[in-house]
Amino acid sequence: MHFHRYDNLHRIQQLDPVEDHCQIYHLMVGYEFPWDLVRSLEVALMKTYCVPSISKLLDKTGEFRNRPQKRYDDTSIIVVEICKWGYESERGRQAIARMNAIHGRFPIANEDFLYVLSTFIYDPIRWNARFGWRWMCEQEKLASFYFWREIGQRMHIQNIPPTYEEFERYNLDYERQHFCYSDTNRRVGEATRDLFLSWFPWWMRSPLKPIVYALLDDPMLDAFGFEHPSQLLRTAIASILKLRGLILRFLPPHQQSQFFSDSPIRSYPNGYEIANLGSPENKYR
Repeated sequence: MHFHRYDNLHRIQQLDPVEDHCQIYHLMVGYEFPWDLVRSLEVALMKTYCVPSISKLLDKTGEFRNRPQKRYDDTSIIVVEICKWGYESERGRQAIARMNAIHGRFPIANEDFLYVLSTFIYDPIRWNARFGWRWMCEQEKLASFYFWREIGQRMHIQNIPPTYEEFERYNLDYERQHFCYSDTNRRVGEATRDLFLSWFPWWMRSPLKPIVYALLDDPMLDAFGFEHPSQLLRTAIASILKLRGLILRFLPPHQQSQFFSDSPIRSYPNGYEIANLGSPENKYR
């Protein structure tokens, strides 16, 4: 049985982004763009640390200093459980309930919640437009919006903009108004950068640091107080990622799903329970 590179795209184009957004998003995350979605969401999460009101809260918990890998894995597991099984599934409901319990311990502003939600929609779309092996079709972009909007409603986020265009405008306006340097941005940013570098052998970490910076735009670098990489390095990294996308176009599609939880997870070599994700319940009351 032959699988063609564009089979899933043809399936997705037959689906309705309003009614079938869970199915479309499942195919995008697990089969069409698994590596790109994880990388783009890493950048998206770093963007949220460029906002002092968000980084201040994250810095206060100490999770980034003390258990950065576990925090990364817990966040990734919650997201992937919802993407893989759908928010109406038993596992999806458990993941959302766990996320709400974790968030419920902190005084988080609705506008900050809205912004974080918006990064999950638009940053993967922008990454894909630059580096994807194919561009996302209209159904995929709209499915991303409807999928995350439904999750936002289950998180009790208020005033979610009703259209794709309005929410994107909110995302861009918020960044312009709220990105600015603070020491807590820098601490959380450095902890996250060092986590990414820890995945490589020690001797590679120092040379890789400017490569991490090359994936961040200027407003992010300024908000973290990170040095700006050379334009030459930026261009080289972008060219490598574009070349990767081009090569993927000619390779066969994934026949097995490639969700984050389909591979061994560093913090949970023996598996995990959704109910145990996050830090102990009463730690930061």
